[in-house]
Amino acid sequence: MIMAYLAQPEQQQNLEWLDGGTLAMLLDGKATDGQLMIGRFDVAEGEAPPYHKHTREDEVFLLIKGTALVWCDDREYELAEGGVVYLPKNIPHGYRITSKRADLLMINTPAGIEGMFRETGRDKSTPRPPGFEVKPDPGLAAKYGNVIVGPPR
Repeated sequence: MIMAYLAQPEQQQNLEWLDGGTLAMLLDGKATDGQLMIGRFDVAEGEAPPYHKHTREDEVFLLIKGTALVWCDDREYELAEGGVVYLPKNIPHGYRITSKRADLLMINTPAGIEGMFRETGRDKSTPRPPGFEVKPDPGLAAKYGNVIVGPPR
């Protein structure tokens, strides 16, 4: 049975992410009975994941603040503040932040991909190990149904 779920900001897990950014885990599969994952990125100019596709979930990006370039199936788009992108599973995609800072909401359905983010990133409530670095890992990505198609754009 799915129950309502509420988490205040101080209850949300914050992960260290690519290039010193942060990913706040707002909702995960545990809270939504596997139906939905929502994360919020606070990232800097140049942040870009590898060009990739998801084999298990659809994805939506909402650019709350900032600007970005988005690639979807080898087509390039400019995404302005307030813009939204729907990325169906199995469609290669990527993005690069072009503003000094960006606030990006990510929604995945069904849930499950949060495991990859948690294994790749670092929970910011724990001490930072010496030399820790957030790096995309093709093997770890595959474990969660993601296929790295190429380097960041």
